[in-house]
Amino acid sequence: MKRESESRPPEMRLRWWQRAPRVPTLALFVVVALALLGTFTLILSTVEVERTQRQQAARTSGILASLDEIVRATMSGETGQRGYFITSDTRYLEPYREGQVRYAKGMRQLRRQLGTDLPEEQAGILAAISRLGDAKWAEMAGVVELVEARRIPNAHARLLSDEGQLAMNGLRKSVAQLEEIERARLEEAVQRAASAEAKILPSLAALFVVIVCALALGLWQAIRKAEAEALAERAAAISEARDRADLLAKELNHRVKNLFAVILAIVKMSARGDAAAAPAVDRIAKRVHALVTSHEVTQGAGKDQTVDFAELIGKVIAPYRSASEQCELDGGTLTLPGRHAVPLGLVLHELATNAVKYGAWSAPGGLLRVRWERDGDRARVVWEEIGAGDPPQPGQSGREGFGSALIRSSERQLGGTIVRRFDARGIVVEMDFTLDGEDG
Repeated sequence: MKRESESRPPEMRLRWWQRAPRVPTLALFVVVALALLGTFTLILSTVEVERTQRQQAARTSGILASLDEIVRATMSGETGQRGYFITSDTRYLEPYREGQVRYAKGMRQLRRQLGTDLPEEQAGILAAISRLGDAKWAEMAGVVELVEARRIPNAHARLLSDEGQLAMNGLRKSVAQLEEIERARLEEAVQRAASAEAKILPSLAALFVVIVCALALGLWQAIRKAEAEALAERAAAISEARDRADLLAKELNHRVKNLFAVILAIVKMSARGDAAAAPAVDRIAKRVHALVTSHEVTQGAGKDQTVDFAELIGKVIAPYRSASEQCELDGGTLTLPGRHAVPLGLVLHELATNAVKYGAWSAPGGLLRVRWERDGDRARVVWEEIGAGDPPQPGQSGREGFGSALIRSSERQLGGTIVRRFDARGIVVEMDFTLDGEDG
């Protein structure tokens, strides 16, 4: 009983690495994957840069609004303080107190927006804004208290001092410095976002080109795969046809052998009890045996086997040789690849039968001369018939037709040339073919 693995189709018995995609397919997949990964990373970084830019814009906008509120609240408080000093009208204290509340709120917002993890420069500016703002409001509160106490000269003297002006000028300067820093940070974020956006379009274009090339390469591989599958199917069909042809040839060979056996049995039965016919029957039986041997030789050997040319030609002409048929064989050792046995044997058999029917051996006194030699990886065979009567002429019955087609087919299988020519003495056939063992 066969194991399960042996009963599976060949493609199912392949190892996992044999069923895995080939190197070009993997390379194509890696290129597309890297292109997609690179583009995804670029898009993600661009989105991150734009998000940072939006956050910086919101932060800068809030900080600038808080700084503006601090300055405006301080100026509003100063206006109320001056009005109250000039008129002693308590209605001017309302904008003063409102400005004081707005200033405190603006400072809280500014500290929250800047956070605690500040660069040293910004931390110093924030401390200066707080210190100068508080100093300005302390100066204004002192004047208001003096006015409320009806100490107008003291209040006037404090107003004329440089305390409030120096604090206000320092506050404006510190606010301007912080505004400049925040605007610079916003501009830097905007530039980074613009640079990232400028890179995304070429990257997308490059990705498009890579994908198009990958699709083209994939299509090319699909076409090649389809062609390879078609070739494999044709190869399988050819292999199946060869198997059928081999089976048919073996069956035909078997039937021919059976036919020879029947003929031999009939010949022997016909001479049974007739002593006078015994010698003739023995000669006929020997001829039949020679035909059987010749037939077996012309069926060839395996591709991995070799055939000796002298043995081949000897067995091919053996059935037709007798005392009246002269034959000269001349040549050294010539070993043929097994695949040459069938086509060369068929050609020699065809030439031998033609020689018997209407060639050199068709009349007494004819001579058949066969010479062979090896020249490197090629072999050369000369078949020469010298007839006793009129030499055969081209176009006679049997010289063309099936025999010619057989010779042309064998010529292609041998990978060489078979040339026939007629001279005054008879037919000469020159064969030249390769011995390299590869199909011609």
